[in-house]
Amino acid sequence: QVQLRESGGGLVQAGTSLTLSCASSGRTFSNNGVGWFRQAPGKEREFVAGISWNGGDTIYADSVKGRFTISRDRYSNTVSLQMNGLKSEDTAAYYCATALRASASSAAAGYRYWGQGTQVTVSS
Repeated sequence: QVQLRESGGGLVQAGTSLTLSCASSGRTFSNNGVGWFRQAPGKEREFVAGISWNGGDTIYADSVKGRFTISRDRYSNTVSLQMNGLKSEDTAAYYCATALRASASSAAAGYRYWGQGTQVTVSS
């Protein structure tokens, strides 16, 4: 089983940057795609970004394209989400998850293991 732990969340001002990290323990996710999702209060969980097992392919939600960058370090079993130009609408709990396949998916159903989440709050 894979255990995931997110870190790096916090309270920041609009326009600034933040980097989230997702670390795996137990079985690693080195052969799986990894995705980041977020959920704001009263809203559905939504896809943010995903990366394939070797980092060769990345996908992004339109709302974050050009501002967020997902990357992974297979040696340290971590996946990062660099968030630039943060907006108040980026405020949410952010979750990382391991994909069922080597590629990432924008659908939550394509993921098996989920972390507990880290809160990002952007003040305007």
